[in-house]
Amino acid sequence: MGCGRNDDVGNVRHHDSCICEVVRAIKRVQDIRDDFDCDDCKTDCFLTPLGSLVSPTRQRANTRVFMLLDEKGNPFKALFKRNRRFAETEDTTTSEQGRRECATCFSIFFRVQKIFDNCCATLQVLEPRDARGRKVDLFKHGKLDLDAVCEVERFTATGTCVTVDLKCFCGIQCVKDVFIDCDED
Repeated sequence: MGCGRNDDVGNVRHHDSCICEVVRAIKRVQDIRDDFDCDDCKTDCFLTPLGSLVSPTRQRANTRVFMLLDEKGNPFKALFKRNRRFAETEDTTTSEQGRRECATCFSIFFRVQKIFDNCCATLQVLEPRDARGRKVDLFKHGKLDLDAVCEVERFTATGTCVTVDLKCFCGIQCVKDVFIDCDED
């Protein structure tokens, strides 16, 4: 069923999705920060403690940023409402610019908020930013711009959440451990 998996329907044998287990592990790592582990893969979602995916100069992290992938390897995207605080600093005086601003409100980066009902999760959509803190438009003409993805260095909480069935995804890629100010308005 999905992703090339063959569920054993005759024997009524059901397994949790591996994506569910990874997201559960991310949630545990976000909740517990004092378990140490060593691994050669620098973006392994199971690395602990939280902060292992960042440079040693970074002092704190409360979020493991990740992407979800479909069976073709395409990143899952979600619409988010741009924080007013950032929109006010940018020139959006005309309706044309306002429409352009709205078209850039998609992200492929997430933070797990809750996991429930076996394999469902509430994810907060994270706004991608470059090294200088400027927004990064990931989509050009409706398609993911891979060069723009490479520009992303920072993330901002959007306050927009999406609830997903984790069984619908075939891959997960952890990107970075960061501190997200979840109380921003």
